[in-house]
Amino acid sequence: MRGVGNACEYYIQHGAKKLYASSGGNAGLAVAYCGRKLNVPVTIVVPKTTKQKAIELIEQEGAKVIVHGDVWFEAHEYALSLLDDESAYIHPYDDPLLWQGHASMIDEVVEQGVTPDAVLLSVGGGGLLLGVAKGLEKNGLSDIPVFAVETIGADALAQSMSLNKRISLDAISSIATSLGASQVAESAFELTKTGRVMAISVEDSDAVDACYRFLNEHRMLVEPACSASLSVAYHHKHNQLKHYRNILVIVCGGVGITPTQLDNWKKHFKL
Repeated sequence: MRGVGNACEYYIQHGAKKLYASSGGNAGLAVAYCGRKLNVPVTIVVPKTTKQKAIELIEQEGAKVIVHGDVWFEAHEYALSLLDDESAYIHPYDDPLLWQGHASMIDEVVEQGVTPDAVLLSVGGGGLLLGVAKGLEKNGLSDIPVFAVETIGADALAQSMSLNKRISLDAISSIATSLGASQVAESAFELTKTGRVMAISVEDSDAVDACYRFLNEHRMLVEPACSASLSVAYHHKHNQLKHYRNILVIVCGGVGITPTQLDNWKKHFKL
């Protein structure tokens, strides 16, 4: 919402009268919400993997939903084809306006007098990662390491870092479909070359377990795309964090989850 809100306001202030976006989760809902608050029509194109609950939430904000394509990139390409001179496209992660909006959370952390010694966040296309990195840099904290977490089967960043080239996944096999960008933003991959970013990949089952643990501890329901990063904090087998004591964890969304779905995953993974 931070990044999307910043982008939507900018484009409307500069003449856009309609908003288009492609997303099967939090980004699409955020654009729909902004469109309603700013009184402009919104069309969201979602891939076929999008859960019905997410579609309903987007429609409840007054947006039109079009289902197109087997993966997000196909929905993205179709959404771009719908643009005209009066409309703007809100990319779910690859837009400096989004990064600027996301960076504000680091401003708030600093304003509260907190200086983390590491940041832990989930990565889909890399928009949140880029925003947090910009926020750290803005506040003189660019030496703080960022642990970028993905689920196995949606780990485009980790595989790109391992191969030292930006790759595109053939398919998304993880249940964390909100992390399902087949390729991370080029700027996100370039950021990894600075040595500030460490990639961690977790199992879907660990992410689901973290959903339950976070729900029990904080009474807040999040989806596996969010709890991927939480699972690193909960499961001590990820020893990359053992030298850090003041870790900032970004908790980023729960559009793609219901209690029933969470229980089904619990049974599936025999947790």
